[in-house]
Amino acid sequence: MPPRTTSPSDLHPSPALARSASLLSLGAIASRLLGLVRDMVIAGYFGASGLVSAFAVASSVPTMLYDFLVGGMLSAALVPVLSDYARPGRGGGKGPDRASDARPRPSPELVRLFGALLSLASVTLAAIVLILLVFAPQVAGVLAGGFDRFDPALLPLTTRLVRLIAPVVWFFSMAGLLTAVLYSLQRFSMPAIATAVYNLGIVVAAPLLAGRIGIASLAVGVLAGGIVQFGLMAWDVRRAGLRFSVQWSHPALGRIVRLYLPIAAGLVVAQFQVGLDRRLASGTGVESIAWMRNATTLQQLPLGIVSVAIALAALPRLSQLFAEGDEGGYRRTLGEGMRMVLVLIVPVLVGLWLLAEPTVRLLFERGAFTAADTAQVVRALRVYLFGALFAAIDFPLNYAFYARNNTLLPALVGVLSVLVYGVVALALVEGRGFLGLVWADTAKQAAHALVMLAFLAWTIGAIPRQVLGEKDDMGRIHTLRRVLGPTASTILSITVAAGAMAAVAAALLSLLSSPGTPTLASDLLALCVAGGSGALVYAGGLLLAGQPEARRLWQVAQKSLRSKGVNS
Repeated sequence: MPPRTTSPSDLHPSPALARSASLLSLGAIASRLLGLVRDMVIAGYFGASGLVSAFAVASSVPTMLYDFLVGGMLSAALVPVLSDYARPGRGGGKGPDRASDARPRPSPELVRLFGALLSLASVTLAAIVLILLVFAPQVAGVLAGGFDRFDPALLPLTTRLVRLIAPVVWFFSMAGLLTAVLYSLQRFSMPAIATAVYNLGIVVAAPLLAGRIGIASLAVGVLAGGIVQFGLMAWDVRRAGLRFSVQWSHPALGRIVRLYLPIAAGLVVAQFQVGLDRRLASGTGVESIAWMRNATTLQQLPLGIVSVAIALAALPRLSQLFAEGDEGGYRRTLGEGMRMVLVLIVPVLVGLWLLAEPTVRLLFERGAFTAADTAQVVRALRVYLFGALFAAIDFPLNYAFYARNNTLLPALVGVLSVLVYGVVALALVEGRGFLGLVWADTAKQAAHALVMLAFLAWTIGAIPRQVLGEKDDMGRIHTLRRVLGPTASTILSITVAAGAMAAVAAALLSLLSSPGTPTLASDLLALCVAGGSGALVYAGGLLLAGQPEARRLWQVAQKSLRSKGVNS
């Protein structure tokens, strides 16, 4: 069908995207909060010690493999292709059971593709787990060889933890495949819940087992969380009407592989960067990785709750709009998602930067975690937050290209950003230690987001030439103005509101500061009063300015509260 152009209604926020993003955000909030509790438990039992650094290295191995094998494929290839096969009427499938149910039912072709994916993945992942068990010493040596400069016992411990955690690669990756299937069917509830439950493993295992098996209790918790997550996802897939059958081929597999190959090449470079980061950090002190882990947890908390949730909610819709040739709907959905990310992420990052010290102290400083550890985590966190702003807009930018079946460009930009990381890291690590690596990560995030933004502006601007047959650049310019105009207005509103928020929060924080050692009550008071007042000023500023996404989110929140009141 011919592509449709932008209509005036395209500039208004979609309730469906807001609802889907809200659902995923709630799941992400639960997941990130449990992840925060997990790290609080770890800090309480083991502090920011070399033991925690060894566990952080070992637990990063299944994450790296997941990111390479499934994580990149999920958003770049699996969800776009599966969403195409999940479209009503695609491959002989049926539409929704009733008019009020917007979620498609699985078509026979989707069922066959599902069987082929799981059959091949289960065998491949089992082989990878066996290889990891055999080569665990070499993996630990590559990632944590710097430990030998400070504590020779940490490297053998890392090897043992890698072997304990290795089986989670299978469960974690299979759960990722099931997540892609559920997203394609626009079923977001169970993936959000299952991700949150995953973090419960350590929260439960550490108190029960830390006194008996020490740091190995964390590895047991990771494995338990992975098994439970996979079980929940498998149950929801069956509930959706999909049944597993052994299949070893399907035409769509070739399409998935073609979309994934550029991403895989980029991920090889990205995983090299992760490995380099771990190796360089292990050579700056045994506590460095533990400090970076705590700071990264706080940085990723708003990213998971806001940016990832909104981008994932938009991806299936973007993929279907592109497949249908609806460029107007595609631009509207993408622009709405980008503005929604900015509206929500900026106040969180500003507040976290201002309140970094009481936040870290309140969350982690107890048990084996000392005031010196707090100071180092705060230093790292404030640098990471600069990169978080770029990372926040980078997720929807990447997914926008994935939805257009363009995985090569994000992969190439990823390679460029890793080169930026390598240059900055090697230049700063000797003089600034682990903080040099944090600055390098921030430089990488900024480079990737800015280049992707430039390519997106060029891509969106090129659409009118195809759609309208324009012979000059005026169509391109007018479309860019139509698409970017609301975003520019949003950025201006956000800047003014965030400035007012920062001024109010900083003034209240100064008033609440008192000489002497901070207490739990004083930190909690600072967070509630300064942070809460700043948030109210920010929200009020956007609502008074009439910012569309802020009003839409407010309406969704009001509707949710009214429905809860009726149900109660």
